[in-house]
Amino acid sequence: MPTLWLVLIVVALGVIGFVLGRLKALASADGDNRKLHSLPSYYGSNVAMKTIAPAMGVLVVWLLVQPFVVNSTVSDLLPDRAVSADTTLGLVMSDVRRVADGLDTAVSVGLISADEADDMRTEFTNVRERLGQAGVALGSEVSSEVMSAAQRYRSMSRVGNLAMTVVVLLVALGFCGWGVMQSNMDYRARNVVEKGMLGLLVTAASLAILTTVGIVLSLISNTIQFFQRYPATDFFFGLTWSPSFGGGSQLGILPLLWGTLYISLIALLVAVPIGLFAAIYLSEYAGPKLRAVAKPLLEVLAGIPTIVYGLFALLTVGPMLQSVFGDGGFGWMQAGTAVMTAGLVMGIMLIPFVSSLSDDIINSVPQSMRDGSYGLGATQSETVRHVILPAALPGIVGAILLAASRAIGETMIVVLGAGAAARLSLNPFDAMTTVTAKIVSQLTGDADFSSPEALVAFALGMTLFVITLGLNVFALYIVRKYREQYE
Repeated sequence: MPTLWLVLIVVALGVIGFVLGRLKALASADGDNRKLHSLPSYYGSNVAMKTIAPAMGVLVVWLLVQPFVVNSTVSDLLPDRAVSADTTLGLVMSDVRRVADGLDTAVSVGLISADEADDMRTEFTNVRERLGQAGVALGSEVSSEVMSAAQRYRSMSRVGNLAMTVVVLLVALGFCGWGVMQSNMDYRARNVVEKGMLGLLVTAASLAILTTVGIVLSLISNTIQFFQRYPATDFFFGLTWSPSFGGGSQLGILPLLWGTLYISLIALLVAVPIGLFAAIYLSEYAGPKLRAVAKPLLEVLAGIPTIVYGLFALLTVGPMLQSVFGDGGFGWMQAGTAVMTAGLVMGIMLIPFVSSLSDDIINSVPQSMRDGSYGLGATQSETVRHVILPAALPGIVGAILLAASRAIGETMIVVLGAGAAARLSLNPFDAMTTVTAKIVSQLTGDADFSSPEALVAFALGMTLFVITLGLNVFALYIVRKYREQYE
């Protein structure tokens, strides 16, 4: 059964449990609400919560564990000859999953039957051509070992999905029956439901931490493998970035960090003054009608996809800068892709980010501070300079640091607007690249994930993660430490 249908069935059982729990509670009180400990809706919510929550928990855990169990079992069945010197177990298992998914697709479109998929042999059937008829593209011929493993993968997945469906439904029905049995007029349903909602809120609040932990765990193992194959000192202090999948690579991160920080600096020089001045105007000078129109229009920029900004940099800003600073002007710019191109467009993208945060921070300054300044005879501009901005400065600094972390992690604008050259240069009209752009390039194509040239992407990602996380933590520290002075 598809997972979506299973979720819908569990939710339907929860709705049925809500109705049954409510009716049974009312029946135990002879229809008199006043005899119930809690409102009737609490009894229904108690049953619905006990029906849905445990079943969904089992479903989530099953969906997380089953792929690991199936992959581990199938990989143990692969013979040693299936993994050669040019491939790794991970690549072989990727082929196994691709063939298994292709067989499922061929069965679903009616090209072959389920029995044919289970009995298909590479000695008698061109599997690649047969699956190609179902719209499944395979990069190479399917070996007999991969085919057998794919069939075993399908079989175990089917059994696992069937067992998951049965277990989840049994859990839902069992807890639903238990909840209905508890529904009597003396049962403290309200207390149970409120504790359940508290648990739900705690779980939701923990997702951000769990996400951070998951990101770190997904990067750290491959990062360790990279440093086992490539010296950490050469990576962190190397001045040359020259990957070569044939060997002899130089993977120094400093040129990439320089390009990242250079482009981010230009972006902040564009975004911070414009965004801050816009925030001051909207919060202190603009009337309510103008503010109601201008603020949403300014924030529309935040909703534009970054690929659109990248195209804007490539097709508009780059050629415009080259016409002024290139061969037709000062002769400083060789092509439209340059640090200045990406920095200007990224700065435009960050304007609503800085403006919106700064506007909220300035508006949070107490009105009494403004009134006191005006009462002492200060003008509006003097009040802004000497009272409002100093009071809001910690929050504004935090907003700028958050914008900086957003700029450091940008990819598409850099790929299309800054070029691909990894170099150490002070000329803002030179083409450069960043850490994020090289992560994309190193993981694009058929990369061998046992080589340093592919694993370096994870080391780059880990480095970038640490930098942006540090900026975010520092920004939150500044905001929380100094905001209390003005409350």
